[in-house]
Amino acid sequence: MAAAKAEKPVGRISWVNGPVVRARQMTGFRMLEMVKVGEEGLIGEVIELRGDLGTVQVYEETSGLRPGEPVTGSGALLTVELGPGLLSRIFDGIQRPLEAIRLASGTFIRRGVDVPRLDRSLRWNFEPRLKSGARVTGGEVLGVVQETPLVEHRILVPPGVRGELAEVASAGSYTVDERMAVVTGEQGERSLTMCQEWVVRRRRPVLERLPPSIPLVTGQRVVDIFLPIAKGGTAAIPGGFGTGKTVTQHNLAKWCDADIIVYIGCGERGNEMTGVLTDFPELKDPRTGHPLMERTILIANTSNMPVAAREASIYTGVTLAEYYRDMGYHVAVMADSTSRWAEALREISGRLEEMPAEEGFPAYLATRLAEFYERAGRVKTLGGGEGSVAIVGAVSPPGGDFSEPVTQHTRRFVRAFWSLDKELASARFFPSINIIDSYSEYHGSVAEWWDTAGGIDLGELKRQALALLREDYKLQQIVRLIGEDSLPDEQRMTVLAARLLKEGFLQQNAFDPIDMYALPLKQVRMLQAILRFSELGRVLVRRGIPIYRLRDMETLTELRRMKSVVANDRVEMIDDLLDRLEREMKRLFPLEEWEPGLTAEPAAKTAEIAEELMAGHTRDELYETARERNIPGRSTMSKEELARRLAETEAGSREEEEGP
Repeated sequence: MAAAKAEKPVGRISWVNGPVVRARQMTGFRMLEMVKVGEEGLIGEVIELRGDLGTVQVYEETSGLRPGEPVTGSGALLTVELGPGLLSRIFDGIQRPLEAIRLASGTFIRRGVDVPRLDRSLRWNFEPRLKSGARVTGGEVLGVVQETPLVEHRILVPPGVRGELAEVASAGSYTVDERMAVVTGEQGERSLTMCQEWVVRRRRPVLERLPPSIPLVTGQRVVDIFLPIAKGGTAAIPGGFGTGKTVTQHNLAKWCDADIIVYIGCGERGNEMTGVLTDFPELKDPRTGHPLMERTILIANTSNMPVAAREASIYTGVTLAEYYRDMGYHVAVMADSTSRWAEALREISGRLEEMPAEEGFPAYLATRLAEFYERAGRVKTLGGGEGSVAIVGAVSPPGGDFSEPVTQHTRRFVRAFWSLDKELASARFFPSINIIDSYSEYHGSVAEWWDTAGGIDLGELKRQALALLREDYKLQQIVRLIGEDSLPDEQRMTVLAARLLKEGFLQQNAFDPIDMYALPLKQVRMLQAILRFSELGRVLVRRGIPIYRLRDMETLTELRRMKSVVANDRVEMIDDLLDRLEREMKRLFPLEEWEPGLTAEPAAKTAEIAEELMAGHTRDELYETARERNIPGRSTMSKEELARRLAETEAGSREEEEGP
């Protein structure tokens, strides 16, 4: 054994440039091998080998390193330890638990400190799921432990292991290092513990990749309705300083319906990670009532930590996410921010004296971004279950310039792009997502789920709402020049309805206990109510009702406030509000005032045609006809309403044909 230990390769430092170190006598090393650098044993990774000259990327502060100090190989690649004890903890970029570092070295992180990545003293209550003699392959569930009250940790057979279970531990309390099973196969006998290692830069294998057809419900209306992301999907949140990227990611992490959250603070300020640490233990999961921290892993590589470790933190976080995905969980990864990660690549590339590409970033920036985002996906696991990893990456373009390389390359690899607007953020509008400049390619993928969950054509509702917002966007250019009062009433009605949609639906209060999170059914009902007001208001304005009378309606104020009044379990209140809205309109604007020239004869004719339509057609057939005639608000109408509206248009056309 002593001879084996002596055979570990040792190089000698010849050159130090920031986080990059070059060493001689490196012939016994291999690419991406984890090494200890210097007398203090700083953690590093071999990133280049040329003959006996090797280049090492050091993940700790290198000041004080001198030529001639040793570089000691480990024989292993940069890995993470996977097992129970990951949840509710905070790690640095190379998976060292910060609490253990504090106990070992005090408040400030001492260089070269080496602590166990999983707590070896904790004992876990293990319950076996397989018996001796069973044939096993990688990914099968060997047994389970209750990691937190929210999450059952499934002890998996490591990928690549295949054979017969010669031994399985009985139910009881064990540490992560104790032997839980023995597998015999073609490669001989192998002992399994609760802990396994995995190389961070290598994707974990799966049986099959599945289409992203289930939405990741976030509780944020602008995202869920207009800019959805699927479980296993990818999204980017670009925005300049102060636009709310971190706050938006915090809210997504708090309320999305993922089973596990991996939050990666990559080069951001320490107080932002502190906010997560203080908020999450106090906030309750809306589905279970337990603290959100019980399903969360934090990877902290803040702006005052070594730059090189930022590059590793992204891979560490996504590897932990894949591990829980393989258990059959849906995982959401929040990376804040990928721009800081790209800046770490740029700095290391510069130290290596590589040929720079646009704005000094390395030429392989796009490749690295693609490698990161392609690790997202909804999959069939090796064990036959289903899991997913969704990735939401924040991008921090300098000065909010979306033409810079990180934003442009990211846009190529994500399918949802949530552009944050400085003007909206300055106006205290949250989330400050500019719906006109943003997009999502998941609408078609998740449409079937929404049709099943809401029982309504959500696509039609979205088209109407987006058409309203786009029309308002054009009108705002005129309003800024001549003022809203100069517009004709029909256009002022558009501005009024769009303002109601933006303030009463798209805007959310992250501190309001009711408005901070909205279930899908509430979101749909709110949108229906606002579009119904828009439709009825347009009809009234076209028939001569002045816009100021609509603004003074009592139910309009209630529509604005329903987001913070109607709880998720009291959605029927929105239906009551809609009934009151229509009754108030009929009371304030009687039929004679709506249509001063209306006589009993055309009214009777309309009613007769409506009865014919009701008797001879289904609701779907009436809806298709209404769509052909481009009748607004048709998706929210009952069969009776569709028949009445179609009858009105048909009666008018018949009257024109008959003439005076």
